[in-house]
Amino acid sequence: MKFYLISDNIDTRIGMRLAGIEGVVVHERDEVTRALSDAMQMEDVAVILMTERLVNLCSELVDELKLNRTRPLIVEIPDRHGNGRAKDSITRYVREAIGIKI
Repeated sequence: MKFYLISDNIDTRIGMRLAGIEGVVVHERDEVTRALSDAMQMEDVAVILMTERLVNLCSELVDELKLNRTRPLIVEIPDRHGNGRAKDSITRYVREAIGIKI
C-alpha cells in the first residue's frame, strides 16, 4: 500500500517525492476534485496526503469522503506556509461525525 500526495505547491511535491511518495500539483477546485477522485480509484493507495489549502477549497467533499469511506485515509498536511487550521477543526470534525459536542 502506498501514499499519494495532492499538493498546491511544487516544494511539497518535491519533498514528498524525495521520500518516495508520488503525487500531483493542482490549484483550482475542479482540478482538486478530479485529482481526489482519481486517487480514490487507485487500488494500491492507502493514504492520500492533501495540503491544507486544497482541503479548504473542497472541504465538503473531503469531509464526506472521510465520513463515508473507509479507504483510503485522507490526511491533511501543512505546507510551507504553515498551519492554517482553525483551533477547533478536530472538535468540529468529531461533532459532525458522531453528533455530540465535546
